[in-house]
Amino acid sequence: MRTPRTATTTLLALLAATACMASGTTALAATTGATGGASPAPAKTKVHKTGIATWFGPGFYGQATACGQTLTPAVVGVANRTLPCGTLVKVTYKGHALVVPVLDRGPYANHADWDLTAGAAQALDITETVRIGTRVVGAAPNTPLLGSPPVTPEEAATGGAQAAG
Repeated sequence: MRTPRTATTTLLALLAATACMASGTTALAATTGATGGASPAPAKTKVHKTGIATWFGPGFYGQATACGQTLTPAVVGVANRTLPCGTLVKVTYKGHALVVPVLDRGPYANHADWDLTAGAAQALDITETVRIGTRVVGAAPNTPLLGSPPVTPEEAATGGAQAAG
């Protein structure tokens, strides 16, 4: 499955990765919709440095993830069977790198270890089942907006509606 790349998804992925690398997990939490408070300690679950990754999206849009987020094409995150919600994982693939929060449980198909949201897969230029590099790099508070694109002040003032243009 391949969906058209949107400038918003690409920008979100770049902002999240840049913010995390420049300012630590607090900045990433801000760009992914997390709010306030100290980040919980990373999970002590063993995670292999490489793993098989698939991606999910269209059939799940509008549904709640196991961690409480509503899945949309713009959500950037990953599903894992054992890591706690909010765990931040650096995912690498063919020269691309992205830090994403754990938002869901799974995967449960294709003998995969990870299941990327469509937004994360798109940002990493993944279109099929592949082997990725992974590393737990921190944690963010689990909120309903974790992994969502940042909301501009204009969108916040209008409840998410965008101005006609």
